Amino acid sequence: MVYFTLVVCFFSSILLTPLVKKLAFLIGATDKPNYRKVHQRIMPRLGGLAIFLSFIIGTLLYKPINAAYFPIVIGSVIIILTGMLDDVKEISPKLKLLGQIAAAAVVVILGDIRVEFINLPFGGQINFGILSIPMTMLWIVGVTNAINLIDGLDGLAAGVSTIALFTIAGMSFITGQVVVSVIALIVAVSTSGFLFYNFHPAKIFMGDTGALFLGYIISVLALLGYKNVTFISLIIPVIILGVPISDTFFAIIRRLVNKQPLSAPDKSHLHHCLLRSGFSHRQTVLVIYAMSILLGLAAFIFSLATIWGSIFVVLTLLICIEIIVEKIGLVREDYKPLLNFFKGIRPVNIRNR
Repeated sequence: MVYFTLVVCFFSSILLTPLVKKLAFLIGATDKPNYRKVHQRIMPRLGGLAIFLSFIIGTLLYKPINAAYFPIVIGSVIIILTGMLDDVKEISPKLKLLGQIAAAAVVVILGDIRVEFINLPFGGQINFGILSIPMTMLWIVGVTNAINLIDGLDGLAAGVSTIALFTIAGMSFITGQVVVSVIALIVAVSTSGFLFYNFHPAKIFMGDTGALFLGYIISVLALLGYKNVTFISLIIPVIILGVPISDTFFAIIRRLVNKQPLSAPDKSHLHHCLLRSGFSHRQTVLVIYAMSILLGLAAFIFSLATIWGSIFVVLTLLICIEIIVEKIGLVREDYKPLLNFFKGIRPVNIRNR
């Protein structure tokens, strides 16, 4: 039944996307070129609706009925409506944030999906109490916006999200979270079908409808798979989502360093920097796909490692990310503290006596 459901979702997405494309032009959900955009012509941007409809078809076939299912669907509807409004009318950031908070509140309060405590690696436990609600909502809204921020090139956000969803599905299956695994696979294959039209050169964009939905569902599924566990396990979804999270983190740092508002748009995200480094549109997307796959593999290794092995994996990832950030100028061109440190280390010449 699961295989049949996944096949239906995949082809539903392929069949629905052209219909959604026509709807986008009909209701004015289009993206016009400007100085920040890579595309040079008016593009339909409601593609995420096809992913969402395929997801709904899949869940109706599979019937993953549990306490969290209906709140997830209700929250998804709220986030889809928020994205569609922005794709058609370009609503204010405050109104868009309000929709994200409402969607997060539904799953946290009605679905009781929250991180209430974590067990520390060297003993002890941290109970969040009432803070578990705002902390969980912050995670959902943060990841939702992180996926939205990397949606700057054809197939980029959809591909990175698909890789993250397959990783979450695999790890959830290993830990016995079968329902989480199947839902992640349903969204992953639905997004894969959409990629037939979204990979460079794209015929349709997923828009905020898709980016917000994928960010939302990924953040919720990550919580379902890893809530109320050890501190080490809680880091796993952070590693899986390393590309969008790190891009968002350094975007905040960049704006603080340059004394700009946090909501100010710019052309210095990861994909912009790779384009300036000489990569083509398609090469840039494939490089970021490769980064996402490596982070997914790192998450698997991390989950199987000892405590000290896990610490080593995290430190290695942090150093690699920092080197990449400095190499491509993700914060700014002259931000190279780690590279300058390595340059400052001179080999000692030992003379033969």
